[in-house]
Parts: sequence; structure tokens; C-alpha cells
Amino acid sequence: MTRLILVLGDQLSESLTALASADKARDLVIMAEVAAETEYVAHHPRKIALILSAMRKFAARLRAMGWGLAYTRLDDPENTGSVSGELLRRASETGAVEVLLTTPGEWRLIQELQDLPLAVRFLPDARFVSRRSDFRNWAKGRKQLRMEWFYREMRRKTGLLMEGDRPVGGKWNYDMENRKVPPKDAVFPVPMRFEPDAITEEVLACVEERFGEHFGTLRPFWFATDRVQALAALDHFVSKALPWFGDYQDAMLTGERFLNHAAISVYLNIGLLEPMEVCRAAEAAWRAGRVPLNSVEGFIRQIIGWREYVRGIYFLEGPGYTTRNFLEHDRELPPLYWGADTRMHCLAEAVAQTRDEAYAHHIQRLMVTGNFALLAGVDPQQVHEWYLAVYADAFEWVEAPNTLGMSQFADGGLVASKPYVSGGAYINRMSDYCKRCFYDVQAKTGPNACPFNALYWHFLDRHRDRFADNPRMGNAYRTWDRMDETRRRQIIADASAFLEKLERRETV
Repeated sequence: MTRLILVLGDQLSESLTALASADKARDLVIMAEVAAETEYVAHHPRKIALILSAMRKFAARLRAMGWGLAYTRLDDPENTGSVSGELLRRASETGAVEVLLTTPGEWRLIQELQDLPLAVRFLPDARFVSRRSDFRNWAKGRKQLRMEWFYREMRRKTGLLMEGDRPVGGKWNYDMENRKVPPKDAVFPVPMRFEPDAITEEVLACVEERFGEHFGTLRPFWFATDRVQALAALDHFVSKALPWFGDYQDAMLTGERFLNHAAISVYLNIGLLEPMEVCRAAEAAWRAGRVPLNSVEGFIRQIIGWREYVRGIYFLEGPGYTTRNFLEHDRELPPLYWGADTRMHCLAEAVAQTRDEAYAHHIQRLMVTGNFALLAGVDPQQVHEWYLAVYADAFEWVEAPNTLGMSQFADGGLVASKPYVSGGAYINRMSDYCKRCFYDVQAKTGPNACPFNALYWHFLDRHRDRFADNPRMGNAYRTWDRMDETRRRQIIADASAFLEKLERRETV
């Protein structure tokens, strides 16, 4: 009897376990563009276009490989609007009673599919280095689930950058060498860009019509939309940008939206690339003497370290993880996150880049948009939904722990050992943003002082009961306590006045 083989829009890999376990002679692959997946948050139009175009091309590839395949387009008049609805429709047409699929990366979909009145068989997603059971076993009995220790296990497991049981170069982590400020005359490559073909143009027209009101610029559209293009984008990064990735990976510059970053996370997260082939390509460049160790280690850590780690956290903690709000923050997400005017140059740059590219690198996300939201006490669920909506590489398994854990401390310290908050000094040190800002980063109080400065101390003051005993925050509290009482009162008053302006939705 025919089985339905579900392939989702972020599972565009020929190595998918559902395909490996299926029978071309009798099973039917199901792929569907459905409203529920495009609208559960207001996704960036470029993200929607990327996934739909890549889905259509992957479906064509599967047909060429001899698979029977039923594909539903978004504008199909018989489209039921949901993944489960499409499976039920295809089951009714074929008489199938069983669905085979690789486990989705979001609890929302897992729960939806578990409720189907069909026999649904979930297979593990073997595209990751660490299975969910592996992470669960690693986490068992540990008081702290720190990424660094997990990363070392992944190095040992994969053999990447290892000499026997020891890391090459004698160190596991070269992060301290990766915080340099680029020289003024630095020239940065841009990620490889691809002209839309006929399939992509058709998708772009559909997205313009249906999602034109969503936040984000659709054109010019340059993402890779098939595996051949994604591999070319990887090769371009390894040869053109990886040699300097490490040195400047934390830097931010006005008008430089990519610096030496890979911008391939979108291809990894929808399945056009796989993590080990990406890491091996980077390691091979290092072994050939084309890339320094600090760059290749920093890059590989992002993939087999952070990427694998946050997936482990997401599935370990369960579907309730996204509801956590340890700090009890409840402020509305300010309009500036959706492009409203702001005098803060760093936020204006990060949000404009997000609007135009559906991309920002990790320091822009963590220490600009994330830092501001945390200092301002924004509801972490609203922050989570914003990140999930606006970035092309955002899928809940990877986005939620990064946002709610690392960025917003909403999980109470499961991911991060301390809140990632800073005043304006950090942004000034790692960027040129402050030189072009209305506010004065050197000023600590007054109407022209950088808002990050007062908000930082306001955050520490209002959460003192939670963090005063944190060993990584002791110096900050000692500095606060040494300040003159009059100065402390002025800082709190300035921060409170700023937050009241946010509440009134005034331009800040």
C-alpha cells in the first residue's frame, strides 16, 4: 500500500531519512506550500520566497530522480492551507493510511502531525552531528549545560581540528583572537549572489502579491535556491572571506552588512547544505594553508558548537520553552523594530539591514537589537516572534534558544551564564556606529547621552536581587555601588524618562 512521504520546506536534502526509508516504486512524496507555514508569524518576504523557490526546485529534482510526487502550490484552489490538511487530502486521494517523515524542527508542527488520524512515523533527522538522544545523554546529571563543553565533545566525535584526542594548536577556542576592529581601508567581499531564474521569478511575483505588506524588502533577490548554487556560495565564502572571518567576526561597520561572514546559514537551515560538508570544506582550507587557525576554529564552532547545541536545548526543554519569561519583562516591542524612526544609529543600521537583507550577523542580533530589548524590558515572546519573522535563517529550533536563552535570559540562565547586556562602550569598541549617532556615547547622563548607558545601570539596579551574587556580574555591581548617590539617582531618572518615551511610542 502507498505511504505518504512528507518533505517540509526546511528539509530539502537528498539524504533525508524519510527518503532513505521510502520505496520509490510504491510511495508518494508530498510537498506543499501552505498558508499556515507562511503566516504563523509575519515572515520576511525574502524568507518566504527563498523557501518556496527552493521547494519547487527540489521537487523537480526528486521527480528527475524517479520519485512519485504530489506538489501543492500556494495558489492551488484545492490547497487546504495546512500541512496536516494536505496530508489528509492526499491520503483520501490515494487510500494511504501511513505517513513517513523526518522529524520537524518545531514543536508546533510535531504536535500538529501527531494529532493526525493517520499512522505517522517520525524518523530522526540525521543531517545533524548530534542526535536528540545524544544531547539528552550528555545533559543528564549536569548542573550547567554550557556550550563550550558540548562543543569539545563534538570536536572529539567528528575529529574536526583534532590531533588524536587533543585540539590542533593546543587550544579548543580562539575566541580571544577574534575581536579585532577592521582597519579603515579594509575591503570586504560580498556573499555570492544569484540572478533569479524563471522558477524564482514566478515565486517572487506570488510573494509580492500575497505578502507585500510584510516587513522586509523582497528585491533584489539574490539567495541561492538549489544545492548547486549553495555549494558555489560555500566555495566563495571559504576562498574569499573565511581567511579573515575570525579576526573581524564581532565587528560592525556602517554600510558593511556582511563583512567576512558566510551568510550560508539560510542554506544549512533549509537543507541545501549539510553541516559536516561545510566544516570539512573549511578545515581543508586550513590544512592547505589558506586559512588561519583562529578563523577556521571560530567558524566550525558556530556550526558543530552553537548550532548543534541550541538544537539540543530546544528539544531537551520541550514545547513550553518559548513561553519562558524569567525576568518578567512585559514592555511592548517598540515600533523602531519595524522600521520606525530612531536617533540611535546602531539600531537604525541593524533594523534597516534586517529589512533589506533578511540578515544580520550574530553580534548585531545579540548586542544591538537583543541587548536593547533586554535592557528595555521588552516581552521576550514578542522579541522571539520578531526574530523568527524577520531573518531568513530563523527556524524555531535554532532561533528560540538563541533569542530567549542567549539574548533575553528568559530561560533563567540555562543557555547563558549571565545576561548579555552592555552600555554603549561595547558597541563603540566593536563598531563605528557611535561616531555617526545623534547621541554621545561618552556621556553618561543628560538628554544627549547614549540611551544604552543609563539603561544598562537601570537594568542592573532593578534586577539586583537576581544577579548581585552572579560571579560574572560582581564587578559591575561594585562599580554601581561606588557611584555617588546623586549620580545614581540621575541615571535611574534618565533611564525611566527614556522608557516612558518608549511607552508613549515617541521617537527615541
